[in-house]
Amino acid sequence: MTSQEEQLLPQHVAIIMDGNNRFAKKNQMQKGDGHREGKNVLDPIVEHCKKVGIRALTVFAFSSENWNRPQYEVDLLMKLLEETIHEQLPRMEKFNIALRFIGDRSRLSNELRDLMQYAEQKTAAYSSMTLTIAISYGGMWDMAQAAKMIAQDALAGKLQADQINVDLFDKYVSLNDLPAVDLLIRTGGDYRLSNFLLWQAAYAELYFTDTLWPEFTIEELDHAFRVFSGRERRFGKTSEQIQQAKIEN
Repeated sequence: MTSQEEQLLPQHVAIIMDGNNRFAKKNQMQKGDGHREGKNVLDPIVEHCKKVGIRALTVFAFSSENWNRPQYEVDLLMKLLEETIHEQLPRMEKFNIALRFIGDRSRLSNELRDLMQYAEQKTAAYSSMTLTIAISYGGMWDMAQAAKMIAQDALAGKLQADQINVDLFDKYVSLNDLPAVDLLIRTGGDYRLSNFLLWQAAYAELYFTDTLWPEFTIEELDHAFRVFSGRERRFGKTSEQIQQAKIEN
């Protein structure tokens, strides 16, 4: 990438990693093998994001709605998550990457919750990038949790109703200390957000691809970055205002 392109890179990339089961079916693999293949794709993607200077990468591993999947698949995904955490810890140390998790942990096993907490504490001081894995996560759940915490603080007298605005609400949602999502990628051919980072990705550029997650490559990630670089991000302003601001700067 050129230095010019690096200046136009997103600060925060989010990925909906979709298409594992279809990959397995397409390649006549056994049930669950698609998820195992998908797990292996994450490592080079993380490394590349760190290499080019992405500040935050957030990936959707298991949604609030995924609890409705067949039990064998849920059990496999929980097992793969545990394996992923164990595998990622030395990698996080090597690349100086902080590892985090967002989502409703109440339905997870005590062992998995303890492991997640340990990983977060172990990598908290690493500063080159933040990798966040969304597990048992939903955007509507996230906003409901934020509203609940705001209500609790209001009842405790810590804030007044007229203080509640967008900026205050933003402080209560997940990932509030990271930049807003600039680029949201979804693999697998579906064109929806599936309840992922609804608040944080309010102004994200969207990149949809038919590529199944286990087939997603660094080359296509770079293509998504180039598409992002070519988009005009207006945030409610007109093109003329954006061009004028560039001239003035």
